[in-house]
Amino acid sequence: MKDSELLKALKRSLKFGDFTLSSGLKSSYYVDKYIFETDPDCLEAIGNKISGLIPPGAKKLAAIELGSISLVAVASIKTKLPYVIVRKKKKGYATKKLIEGEICPGDTVIVVEDVTTTGSEAVRAVQTLRDHGAIVHSVLAVVDREEGARENLMSIGVSLNSIAKLSDLLDQS
Repeated sequence: MKDSELLKALKRSLKFGDFTLSSGLKSSYYVDKYIFETDPDCLEAIGNKISGLIPPGAKKLAAIELGSISLVAVASIKTKLPYVIVRKKKKGYATKKLIEGEICPGDTVIVVEDVTTTGSEAVRAVQTLRDHGAIVHSVLAVVDREEGARENLMSIGVSLNSIAKLSDLLDQS
């Protein structure tokens, strides 16, 4: 899938109406990530793009429960880098972990996100990974809504790279 085709596919996920986002913000548009996360061609293209954005030295990838698991799984297959899943809260049974998979102190981890708005979920995931000894300097997102995620991540020393920004999707109209 060419970059222009990927942008068109991502644009299909853009919906207009009255929405409440996970951040609690109200919005007149919504990026329906399941449109691109459930399309095998689009998922493969996203995996290829993410793979190309991973900085040298990365040892692991991370997904935030539940949203970006399919994305990180494809990127893991493409790069042969293992991944972990960062839970939003400890599960109340079995191992009661916040991080599923193996994380070791000193691992350089790249967080993969689907859609960023304020970046609060990514910031929380980065802090959880750091609390477990990981080194995190980068978040890779499919779509950046350009509503503060980049700045909020920069405030904790993390860069945000994205395949597309909301302005890119609006330009494709």
